[in-house]
Amino acid sequence: MKPLTLPVFGLLLLTPVMIALGQVLFKLTSGRLTAQAGTPFYTVAFNPIFLLALAIYGAATLLWIHVLKTVPLSYAYSFMALTFVLVPLMAAIFLKEPLTIKYAIGACLIIAGLFIVQS
Repeated sequence: MKPLTLPVFGLLLLTPVMIALGQVLFKLTSGRLTAQAGTPFYTVAFNPIFLLALAIYGAATLLWIHVLKTVPLSYAYSFMALTFVLVPLMAAIFLKEPLTIKYAIGACLIIAGLFIVQS
């Protein structure tokens, strides 16, 4: 495999960031759903936060396809492990969910594993 250019590497990192952001937006959407009996579930389809999450997921998918034109899947897919680091981190920032020492240790192991796989 030839060395990655900086723009391709940036796009490779941006994809898991977008996926993680989409997850946070899905969580925000779930908090805005009413639990009242008789409320149709399809009302979520008109929720602006949900639509933004879908747009980000769609853009991330298109970005991913673009990255895969130049990067082998076996190399690129290991970067998706970053979502396991980014989702809890974004949840802590945007949703005020707690982070634990176990999360920090796990995140360090994931990042170390990514370096090992990519070397």
